[in-house]
Amino acid sequence: MQYIKVTFSITGQDMSDMLIAKLSDAGYNGFEEHENQLLAYIEANVFHEEEMKEITGVSSEYYEIEIIPAQNWNALWESNFEPVVVDDFCTVRAHFHDIKVATTYDIVITPKMSFGTGHHATTQLMMKMMRTQDLREKSVLDFGTGTGVLAILAEMLGASEVLAIDNDEWSVENALENIGRNQCKKIKVQFGSLEAVISESTDVILANINRHILQEYMQQLYHRLNNRGVILMSGLLTEDKETIIKRATDAGFHLVQVKDQTNWIALLFEKA
Repeated sequence: MQYIKVTFSITGQDMSDMLIAKLSDAGYNGFEEHENQLLAYIEANVFHEEEMKEITGVSSEYYEIEIIPAQNWNALWESNFEPVVVDDFCTVRAHFHDIKVATTYDIVITPKMSFGTGHHATTQLMMKMMRTQDLREKSVLDFGTGTGVLAILAEMLGASEVLAIDNDEWSVENALENIGRNQCKKIKVQFGSLEAVISESTDVILANINRHILQEYMQQLYHRLNNRGVILMSGLLTEDKETIIKRATDAGFHLVQVKDQTNWIALLFEKA
């Protein structure tokens, strides 16, 4: 399978955040942030340049397009993937990183084309918020697992069982690989979206996706959660805050906590 890499010239973090949010909604499933550049990846068979220009509002002189064969992806991310350290809490690294890990938790990730290397603010926000929760002996649903990084952290934090779901086959394959690499035993990975999941309600839901998906599935997520259970949401820009809070409140959730980082936010709700 071939991928398209679009390299955008950007003028700051706000522009990068805006592009990631819009492109994520449009099916782009890999991003790299560099100084003055954002690299976005999408499967070649679903790429449409005019649609991309319309979505982003970016004119031709501010981006370049390159075809990336799937087999070259490992070399590409290995050349750019640096370890991520989230406070003194968690390190996310690749197997080839020879570093001294000083955090409580150490997660080894081979991201391929899946979202969730720990570099993006939304993943870090979810990790920081997970740190505030007691997940011991809790059941967890990771909705849109990507690399499986949050599901892996949930098991490390003591979750009794974790169901990680994704509607992207590449992500399911990648999550399974990463779960094995981290020797996790309590995580089940399932292909499909929320409608395809046949399981009992859960104590904790992790949903690092995007505003549109959260809005679409808000009521279903509410019914999937046990009473007094919590849901952690991210993939959200600061400007999405009031919209999501209203939608979640209307569904029955109670807002408990808000975290923000570089124009991105994470929200913690409880089911009363």
